[in-house]
Amino acid sequence: MVVKKGHRQRQAEATKAQIAAAARTLFATQGYVGTTIAAIADAADIPAPTIYSAFGGKAAILRAIAWGVVGTLDVDRAHDEALAHPDPRSALRLVANLQRRQHEQMYDVIDIYQEAARTDPDIAEDLRTIAGNRERAFRRQVEAVAAHLAPGIDVDAGVAIYLTLVLPEVYRTLVIERGWTADRYEQWLAGALITQLLRPPA
Repeated sequence: MVVKKGHRQRQAEATKAQIAAAARTLFATQGYVGTTIAAIADAADIPAPTIYSAFGGKAAILRAIAWGVVGTLDVDRAHDEALAHPDPRSALRLVANLQRRQHEQMYDVIDIYQEAARTDPDIAEDLRTIAGNRERAFRRQVEAVAAHLAPGIDVDAGVAIYLTLVLPEVYRTLVIERGWTADRYEQWLAGALITQLLRPPA
């Protein structure tokens, strides 16, 4: 049975989305530390007590921003699709597409998290958890193509290479600073993953 959302629930969700959107802009332009709840309230045109009631503080707002973006990416499905692909090169191209979409939609959020982690222990713990989850997902991808790894590359080395190539700093350098298109970045990443991880075709 589908349960319809009530008016109050829809209104509460819309308010949270409005707060999160205003906070994301302020965090990106003024910094996480430099942004106050009062500033978010002004930008969102929502009273500060309402923000505290909805979220409790900046860390919870940042988490909501991140989860809101992740929810649109369907990360688990994308990883599973790559894992299930019988061709290792095609699997790594799927991985490159996922990384491209993640960076396109989240590079500013990643920057915010990294800044916030320097002063907020809870956010720092979040970042460690995220990093651990990413590495486990990447390890699964490398293990899935283990039979095709290049000579001298074992799973541990493959994971290290994978982690390095998909760093947000690499995306930022190539796309944000050097002006590459997202398509060019995706093609480069796919090629780099394939040539660095897999043995050449016979």
